[in-house]
Amino acid sequence: MTRIGIIVGSTRPGRTADTVARWVHDLASKRDDATFEIVDLADYDLPHLDEETLPSVGQYGRPHTLAWARTIDSFDGYVVVTPEYNHSTSGALKNAIDFLYKEWNNKAVGFVSYGGSGGVRAVEHLRLIAAELQLADVRAQVELSLFTDFENFSVFAPAARQEDMLTRLLDQLIAWSTALRSVRAA
Repeated sequence: MTRIGIIVGSTRPGRTADTVARWVHDLASKRDDATFEIVDLADYDLPHLDEETLPSVGQYGRPHTLAWARTIDSFDGYVVVTPEYNHSTSGALKNAIDFLYKEWNNKAVGFVSYGGSGGVRAVEHLRLIAAELQLADVRAQVELSLFTDFENFSVFAPAARQEDMLTRLLDQLIAWSTALRSVRAA
């Protein structure tokens, strides 16, 4: 069965990413073509890049990196839930991505973003990063606006159309994640 990790891309106190990730998980779990698990960056307490060797070497020495690597390696694909901070993604998410290399390779990724402009600028940055990590990013994306998908800019209340967008994203993500399994096996 295809395994998809739903990455909570913020560790900020009072964050919304965990609420959005639970919404993704609740809807995704109704499917029978993959299994889904929430991966919360806050659970890994990753410091700022403290490994002595480059991630592409794959020689991790720190327990937190080894735990993070095992988790990321266990999935076939990912839904990344990202806020938009200052026209980009969160520093915590970028740091977590940068800890690893081969664990991301030849897998698929889709993005659920939120912010004043739906988080689109954060996703544009993440798509560039995904290319370098040999992650296949799917075209469909969920863009949640603080103006229309949140009450008072803080209480998550997605518009009905967002469920259809998430379904499209998951359809593409699962297809690519499943197909790329044979590439990883080769």
